[in-house]
Amino acid sequence: MQLPPFKLERYFAKYEFNTTYLLCSSDCESMTVAELLTLEPDAAEKFQSHWLGYTESQGSLSLRQAICGLYETMQPESILVHTGAEEAIFLFMHAAFEAGDHVIVHWPCYQSLSDVARAIGCEVSLWVAREENRWALDLDELRRMIRPNTKAIILNTPHNPTGYLMSRADYESVHRFARENNLLLFSDEVYRESEYDPSTRLPAACDLGGHAISLGVTSKTYGLAGLRIGWIATKNRRIYERMTSIRDYTTICNSAPSEFLAEVAMRNRQKLIDRNLGIIQRNLSVMDDFFPRHANLFSWIRPRAGSMAFPRYLGGDMEAFCDELVHKAGVLLLPGSMYNDSSNHFRLGLGRKNLPEAVARLEEFLVKVS
Repeated sequence: MQLPPFKLERYFAKYEFNTTYLLCSSDCESMTVAELLTLEPDAAEKFQSHWLGYTESQGSLSLRQAICGLYETMQPESILVHTGAEEAIFLFMHAAFEAGDHVIVHWPCYQSLSDVARAIGCEVSLWVAREENRWALDLDELRRMIRPNTKAIILNTPHNPTGYLMSRADYESVHRFARENNLLLFSDEVYRESEYDPSTRLPAACDLGGHAISLGVTSKTYGLAGLRIGWIATKNRRIYERMTSIRDYTTICNSAPSEFLAEVAMRNRQKLIDRNLGIIQRNLSVMDDFFPRHANLFSWIRPRAGSMAFPRYLGGDMEAFCDELVHKAGVLLLPGSMYNDSSNHFRLGLGRKNLPEAVARLEEFLVKVS
């Protein structure tokens, strides 16, 4: 298979570790190992004596039990732990698809959700979320997209990069459509549990039937990207077993320290959720003040969940603006072209504590170039 360059990751590789302010991060504020271990009274001592041998290929039983707390009907044997969400996406697509299959993908999207399938030889149709619909998807459009060779729908809600949260009625309609047409539904749920209103939280896809596969990770809502721990949850034994088998050719198993720390995090995830939602809500207040002051330059649809938004720049070429901003002000924004968006959108990260300082630096820059 021939994979294209991953635009977003190459962009971050260029700037992420040598720029003062990352105003486009997809994850939430992280913490130190010591801070995480304080969430349980004996965790630090246990971590010091944790065995550094190989781990179980499907993830330790205790970690999988802790992950089950996110779901209503999942058991540990339905959880497969991976080295990050990216590996899980890659393995799912190799387990589920073959050349000639047709796949419907929610777009804009993280590039691997479409391009791994393309590299396998699948036909990919983009189910487009449009700004004029406040980033909602058109269910009639989905119905028109199905073909005899359609194999799966790839859905992402809460959505990267728009922060859109699908309604319960639309979400259930998508599941019903998948079941009626014998389709797999791969549900990217890495921002689940970061809804600004918990009453709007959708059921995990995996809890709604064997047609569905839920994707989770420690990096986004929980702010622990450095652990590199992701997972899938599904009742679909064929997909589960196939992914387990293919994984023998990738990472085989996970890092033992990461699994231990992820288990602590999952047992205490509400504390992490509350911490990071607090940061996001404070940052939303900053942006609620910022955008009206600069309505001549920016427009946005306020997100409903997660640590990102996808505003539009009205002042010229977005890539040129981002390049000048990072080099002259030390503030990084991600142009929407990294998602193959051509409408001058950019990704705004809401999950970092230093957003107010970054926005102040951005405003200083806007004054200088005006």
